[in-house]
Amino acid sequence: MTYKSLNFSRVDSAKFFRTLNTRVNEYFKENNIARTGNWKLHLKTVIMFSIYLTPYFLLLTLDFPGWVQLLCTIVMGVGMAGVGMNVMHDANHGSYSSKKWVNKIMGGSMYILAGNVYNWQVQHNVLHHTYTNIHGHDEDLEAGRILRFSQHSKWHRFHKFQHWYSVFLYGLLTFNWVLTTDFFQTKRYLARKLSYGKLPKPIAQWSILVITKLIYLSLWIVIPLLFFNIVWWKILLGFFIMHYVAGLILSIVFQLAHVVEDTAIMLPDESGTMKNTWAIHQLFTTMNFSTNNRIVNWYTGGLNHQVEHHIFPNISHIHYKNISKILKSTAKEFNLPYKEYKTTRQAIVAHFRHLKEMGLKPTVIA
Repeated sequence: MTYKSLNFSRVDSAKFFRTLNTRVNEYFKENNIARTGNWKLHLKTVIMFSIYLTPYFLLLTLDFPGWVQLLCTIVMGVGMAGVGMNVMHDANHGSYSSKKWVNKIMGGSMYILAGNVYNWQVQHNVLHHTYTNIHGHDEDLEAGRILRFSQHSKWHRFHKFQHWYSVFLYGLLTFNWVLTTDFFQTKRYLARKLSYGKLPKPIAQWSILVITKLIYLSLWIVIPLLFFNIVWWKILLGFFIMHYVAGLILSIVFQLAHVVEDTAIMLPDESGTMKNTWAIHQLFTTMNFSTNNRIVNWYTGGLNHQVEHHIFPNISHIHYKNISKILKSTAKEFNLPYKEYKTTRQAIVAHFRHLKEMGLKPTVIA
C-alpha cells in the first residue's frame, strides 16, 4: 500500500450531492420512517442466525449420516455469510438501529464470524468507503502478489491464470481471518493510528483480538472435540467447509461491486487530489447488480445495491430499493453514471473478464 495524503475535489458546481441528499431526506420525512432497520431486518436477523447456528447444535447432539453432516456444514457457511452481510454489516455502519448499544451488540457478531470489529471498521468503513477503488489506499484492491485487481499493480507471470485460480482462493477469506489477517491488520492499523471513532489502546485491542480468537476456536473446535463424540477430522473438515462456503459467497459478492470491467480503478493527480468529489467518485467506481431479484436483494443484505450503500452507508439496506429510484433519476438528471448489471450472471462474467484482462502482460509493467 502507498499511504500518502489524498483529497477529493470540492468542485460540484451542479450541487449533485446536495440535491440528492435533500431528496433522500425528504423521502424519509414524507413517509415518516427511520433511516435504520425495522421489523424486516429484525426478522431477517433471527433467520440468518438460525441458518448459521441451528445446524451446529444439531451436529453436536444428533448422529447424522455423513452426507447430512456435510450438508449441515454447507448450510452453516450460507448462514455465516448471511449474518455478515445482513446483520454485522448494517450494525457496524450504525444503521441497524437508532440505538448505539444495539448496533454495538449486533456489530459484535463479527466475532462469531471469526473477525474483529476494530479491523473491519478500519478496512471497510474508513479505507474502503472513503477511498473506494483508489489504488494504494483501498485495501480491498490488495490481495498480496497472488491476485492483480488493478492496472496499477505489479504484474507477475502467474497472473495470466488468475481468472482460473482466483475462485479457489476466494473461499479462504474468512479462514484467513481466523489465522492471520486480523493480527497483521491490528499491527498495521495501530501503527498508523487509524480508527473508526476513538482509537483503541493497543493493549486493549490486542487483548480483545487474542481473547475472542481463543473463544471462537474453543466454540467451534475445542468444545466439540472434548465434550462430544465427534471424530477430530470431521470437526476440522466441517470447520473448513463452513468457512470456505462463507468465504466464497462473501468474496464473490464483494468483488461484483467494484472489481469488474465497467468500474474505474483510479489514482490521484500529482498533488494528491482526485478528479471528482467523493459522492461523484462513488458513481464511477461502484456497481449494482441484480437489483430486481428479490432473493439476491434479501440474502445479500443490499450489497447488490452498492451505489446506494456507498453514497448513504448510514442508511439500512432495507431502504435501498426505494431510494435507488431517487438516486438513479438524480444521477441521470445531472448526466452522471449509474452503473448496474441486470443479473448476477452478468456481474460474475464481468468480474472474471476483468481478472483475465488484468492477468495479461501490460505494455508497460507497473
